[in-house]
Amino acid sequence: MPDSDALVIRFSGVAYLSALAAFVLALIFAGVNITYLWWVLLLPVLLVLWIRRLRTVVDDEGVTAVRTIRTDRVAWESLAGLQFPKWSAARAVTTDGNRIPLPAVGFNDVPAIAQRSAGRLPDPFAAAEADAENTGD
Repeated sequence: MPDSDALVIRFSGVAYLSALAAFVLALIFAGVNITYLWWVLLLPVLLVLWIRRLRTVVDDEGVTAVRTIRTDRVAWESLAGLQFPKWSAARAVTTDGNRIPLPAVGFNDVPAIAQRSAGRLPDPFAAAEADAENTGD
């Protein structure tokens, strides 16, 4: 169980607007024939539960990715770095080469993750600022 000062990264509240749109569409479909299509009204509820479940937790022991079905844990000793592929979720790259998707993590979350890692993961923004100060830009 993560400690109380763990960094929890979740999707923005804007993601819940997709559930609202799904509810409107479900009402339209269910309105066609409620006897047979009542189950369509459950889809927006499942979408809200899914958005609520997906998260990434960063604590003293490592990074935990809570996904749809699986929960993966990577200890700091096993973490080689983070990868941000184009058109895909951020990934934790382990020392043995595995890539674990990190739900809700964006490039702007890297400084907070680096700070929470206590120096185990470098902050590229801080390094760029230090370079700019050293070169006089």
